Amino acid sequence: MVMTLLEELKWRGLVQEISPGLEELLETGEKLTGYVGYDPTAPSLTIGNLVTVMLLRVFQDHGHKPIVLMGGATGRIGDPSGKSEERKLLDLETLGNNLEAQKSTFLKLLDFDPSRPNAAEIFDNYEIYRDMNVLAFLRDVGKHITVNYMSAKESVKTRMETGISFTEFSYQLLQGYDFAWLYRHKNVRVQMGGSDQWGNILTGKELIGRMTDGQGHGLTCPLLTKADGSKFGKSEKGNIWLDGSMTSPYEFYQFWLNAADDDVVRFNRIFTLRTVAEVEAMEAEHRSNPGARVLQKALAEELTLRLHGPEGLQLAHDVTAFLFNRQMGRETLFSTPLPIFETAAKGIDDFVVSAADLAEGMPLGALLTERAAVFASKREYRQAIKENALSVNRQKVTDEETVVSAGDFVHGKYLLVEYGKKKQYLILLG
Repeated sequence: MVMTLLEELKWRGLVQEISPGLEELLETGEKLTGYVGYDPTAPSLTIGNLVTVMLLRVFQDHGHKPIVLMGGATGRIGDPSGKSEERKLLDLETLGNNLEAQKSTFLKLLDFDPSRPNAAEIFDNYEIYRDMNVLAFLRDVGKHITVNYMSAKESVKTRMETGISFTEFSYQLLQGYDFAWLYRHKNVRVQMGGSDQWGNILTGKELIGRMTDGQGHGLTCPLLTKADGSKFGKSEKGNIWLDGSMTSPYEFYQFWLNAADDDVVRFNRIFTLRTVAEVEAMEAEHRSNPGARVLQKALAEELTLRLHGPEGLQLAHDVTAFLFNRQMGRETLFSTPLPIFETAAKGIDDFVVSAADLAEGMPLGALLTERAAVFASKREYRQAIKENALSVNRQKVTDEETVVSAGDFVHGKYLLVEYGKKKQYLILLG
């Protein structure tokens, strides 16, 4: 089954708003140039950003040219969209480092082969503003958009009570001018983004109409949420980052592997590069036997390989086997490579204890109740042993008076504690 670009985007669930005329333009078969903007507010993109990268990927797969617009300029300002309070401004060195770090992710996800007529391109919008002073911007850009128009945008209206600085108020004008500049200089006809960017996209369309008498087009996709409508965490712990140094390949793999049945069908359609026929066959298998977790396993494999390569996928497999293969004995545990322990420590609860405290040995009960909060009390510790539910370094603990020393730590640093079938902890020797 061959789909048009718009049909595929709708099948994937990647269309929320589409501007008048874009559907007709796509039906002409003309090859277009479109872009999505990314401000370098963190060293890594998240899985939320990956949704809009998929817009660009599908756009490119249908023969169109994608541009990644890096916000070297707009990142200095801060987008108020979806924010209830003013962003903290990052220093220029941090922004520059973030921008360079994010570039490496785009190189994995889009085709930049210069021999292709629709090769992807990365463009920093600081190039637009580098030589423009404030008077030129106000005269040549600001005069085209009224304060009334800007104030009516949702990103501004929601901040009127709590307050919005002129800096963030002006953000939509900068993003709008990005679109107008790209329309003039790179023949960009389409801006895409998450649904929270619709107001900014419309400002760009308005500027194109007023400054060039041309017509720009916009398309947005829904923001990534869980089936119950809740958002993913925005803290560093809660977010799923695309950079392996911030979310390890193991944690990334496990996130998709543990996706709820109500979420995984939607996630798979958004992110997979498999054919429609393959996906729908997998969905049928998933419906008939959800316990096999066919979609979760396939998506975890595909995305981990795409983002972290064969080495990252192998590491995810190795750490998964290490943590969930309870048949692994103490001898095998002590021969487990150090990187597996280092990665596992990022994915499960860990506690740090002082090497000085263990110089002459420490009772295990004291270690797990006073130094590491594995148990709330010695009574809980003793009960776990009576129930044959406590293991240290894959050996059952049978004696309440067991003493632990530095020599029990694998690689001189890690002690694996397991309680019951699901609770795992690493004690790190500091």
